[in-house]
Amino acid sequence: MLKLFAFISLPLFVLDYATKEYIVRHFAEPPAPDDPRYNYFIPGSVKVIEGFFDIVRVHNTGVAFGMGNGTAWANVVFGTITVCALFLIWWLWRSNSFPTRLSRVAVALLISGIMGNMLDRFTRGYVVDFLHVYYKDFSWPAFNVADSCICVAATFLFISAFQKVPAPAPKESKA
Repeated sequence: MLKLFAFISLPLFVLDYATKEYIVRHFAEPPAPDDPRYNYFIPGSVKVIEGFFDIVRVHNTGVAFGMGNGTAWANVVFGTITVCALFLIWWLWRSNSFPTRLSRVAVALLISGIMGNMLDRFTRGYVVDFLHVYYKDFSWPAFNVADSCICVAATFLFISAFQKVPAPAPKESKA
């Protein structure tokens, strides 16, 4: 686990933190959730690919797709769920519940994503999202590096559920 943490979780956690910190320092603060422009106006966005991809600054106190965003209880509830999820992952790891290489990589990605958003939630009071993908009338909710890690981890865990579990190495007998 230590190798996966050092080579996957930690670098992605640092990348997530660094990109969020850059956004907070260089982009205008978005409107407050009670502002009628909140869901429609993102000040200071940078067009990366016209009509498809922007860099923005969005504050999210909720979870996926903004569920619970702007509510008084969101950070407490989702922060508690995050801590519980980390303990569950640790317990499952200790129980050898991730037998394939892909499932272990998924856990390393999951840890970096969970820790990245948890750090934001506990230090800022919201998660910084800044990657915005859209096309014509379709707009995907803004997300960040940690969210990407979590989504890739979920995909890897799904795929690993169909992988053959490697047979344990035979033990050498002492005769």
